[in-house]
Amino acid sequence: MRQTFLCGLFVAALLCLPTAGTVHAQEAEDAPLDEAMPDDLPVADGAVAGRGSSTNLPVPRYVSLKSSEGNVRRGPSLEHRIDWVFKHRDMPLRITGEFGHWRRVEDNEGQGGWIHYSLLSGVRTVLVTEAQTELKASADERAQVVAIADEGVIGKLGACKRDWCEIETGGEDGWVEKKRIWGVDPEELRD
Repeated sequence: MRQTFLCGLFVAALLCLPTAGTVHAQEAEDAPLDEAMPDDLPVADGAVAGRGSSTNLPVPRYVSLKSSEGNVRRGPSLEHRIDWVFKHRDMPLRITGEFGHWRRVEDNEGQGGWIHYSLLSGVRTVLVTEAQTELKASADERAQVVAIADEGVIGKLGACKRDWCEIETGGEDGWVEKKRIWGVDPEELRD
């Protein structure tokens, strides 16, 4: 399979990363077409609204893809067919549901399904959503530009203020406006 690369010029170095995309799985001819996405799964005893029934962690929440490939299934078991294959390590994902060892996830385009928890990491990453996004020396519009990131570049998430988040990508570290990244909630604050 041919992979697409996005390149961004960071100070004097060229950084190329595979795009954070998905590949739609080819459906088997004999796969049942009436399998429904289980949106209304039973809630475990003691589960709290806004909390995962398996982990008691907040839902929704953001995580990242631990491996370079992750099968996303129609439902929370190996018996459900694969609808998507996420193809980029560290890709940020949003958990929207839990069932046992399975997490219902979606990407920045809203594509997703059920993935086994062992393929996910708690390490927070973000996806740059706009071309020529400036990374600044501080969380200020007038601050010096330290790097430029292209759309599709993934960075490790650091601190977040009201309108800015610190990210690290390609050996560069800088502050980005929240509205130019996906993988953090607009009101989220981090130290």
